Amino acid sequence: MKLGIIGLAGAGKTTVFEALTKDFARPGAKAETRIGTVHVPDIRVDTLSRMYKPRKTIYAQVEYLLPGLGEQKKPGSTDEALMRAVRDTDALIHVVRNFASYGTEPPDPENDFMLLDSELMQMDANVVQRRLERMENEAKKGREIDREEKAQLEQCRDALNKEIPLRRFAELSESKLLRGYGLMSAKPVLALFNNADEDESLPALSETAAQETCMVIRSKIEHELAQMTKDEADELLEEFNIAASAADRVIRASYDILGLISFFTVGEDEVRAWTIRRGTTAVEAAGVIHSDMQKGFIRAEVISYDDYMEAGSMAAAKKNATLRLEGKTYQVQDGDIITFRFNV
Repeated sequence: MKLGIIGLAGAGKTTVFEALTKDFARPGAKAETRIGTVHVPDIRVDTLSRMYKPRKTIYAQVEYLLPGLGEQKKPGSTDEALMRAVRDTDALIHVVRNFASYGTEPPDPENDFMLLDSELMQMDANVVQRRLERMENEAKKGREIDREEKAQLEQCRDALNKEIPLRRFAELSESKLLRGYGLMSAKPVLALFNNADEDESLPALSETAAQETCMVIRSKIEHELAQMTKDEADELLEEFNIAASAADRVIRASYDILGLISFFTVGEDEVRAWTIRRGTTAVEAAGVIHSDMQKGFIRAEVISYDDYMEAGSMAAAKKNATLRLEGKTYQVQDGDIITFRFNV
């Protein structure tokens, strides 16, 4: 799953990207689109790995995409070409400046957030309007059009005309008919307020802005932490009275806003977190591991992570009756530990 990092010029997008991915700038890198893959922190994977001592431990992953900056623009501006670079991502990290910067106006985080969000909606409105006009022309020529698609596009147009982002409407943001349009305001958003070093609080937000998933990052501190040894990082965390790196929390939140969950497979060879969407059935989850598992699915042996921790072993879990058998239609829950039985 891929998240695009957006924000007005001067918001600190590059610093945030590098703090999250530990992919630090090379000469000329700012002109290039950059992609970084990161592990999703998960204490459950850590614990299971300590228990099984496997040859491999594999965490869930997310990707971050930072569009190339190209020609520098003045702070507080954006570039529609750069916005198009993130059209194919699954969600957006919207970095918002909430720190003073020499030679710029004082930060106005809510205004900056709403400004760029309005641009996303205007881009979507243009896409929707062009498609509706083409549909009308096709209908006039007697060609068949998809009436359900047209109805959904009209709903999009109405919402955008009221300046309501499409992510507010699950039936539109999750529509398979609209997926090919890459509608920007339909994507889940994590609003990431980039604060000064000494400021760890969310800014005051109106009810509209507060509907978003909002977090604070002090990106300069996080950028420094990402380049330090563990001992150096611990010293800096103590100096700024920080319990833990915000970068890990941002990565975890990135995973969550995508509607993703993890199930685990465990053994001496490998402990692994597998990524699925919430609502995925057992037979579909088996297919994530291998298509043969899905084709020959017999049953799934399932125990929740919490029940497993309470039991301490699979043998004890069987005695407690917390290790259970599930069929094809069982909806996998976050934290399930699963062994699939199949025959091909």
